[in-house]
Amino acid sequence: MKEIKKIGIWMDHSNAFLMDLSNDTIIENIIVSGFTPKEKELSLEKNEKFMHNKEQQLQSSYYKKLSDVIKKYQEVVLFGPTDAKNELLNLLKSDHLFANIKIEIKNTDKMPAIKMHDFVKAYFKNLLVQ
Repeated sequence: MKEIKKIGIWMDHSNAFLMDLSNDTIIENIIVSGFTPKEKELSLEKNEKFMHNKEQQLQSSYYKKLSDVIKKYQEVVLFGPTDAKNELLNLLKSDHLFANIKIEIKNTDKMPAIKMHDFVKAYFKNLLVQ
């Protein structure tokens, strides 16, 4: 029987902490959005419309990187404190390539890496029990 590939992603609009769960071991990776406070400041110096266009372009690129990773999994939990996870889920739902991937959202606070790992392990352990 082939193992189901599972990943937990804690995310906000700036960072995504990807936690691949395999055999109760987590392999972590990070994807960073290009729209940093410094980038926002530089964009605002030009004008507000330019800043919003730059933000949309960089957020789109950030979500594309995450989408490319998610395609490789069968079960995904997106969690974190902001609406970024909802925005990403809406993009994924509109793409038929993600139709067979189980994706769920959980609201959580900001947390240290060890708590993120514990959350991902507990989430997928509870799925097995259900």
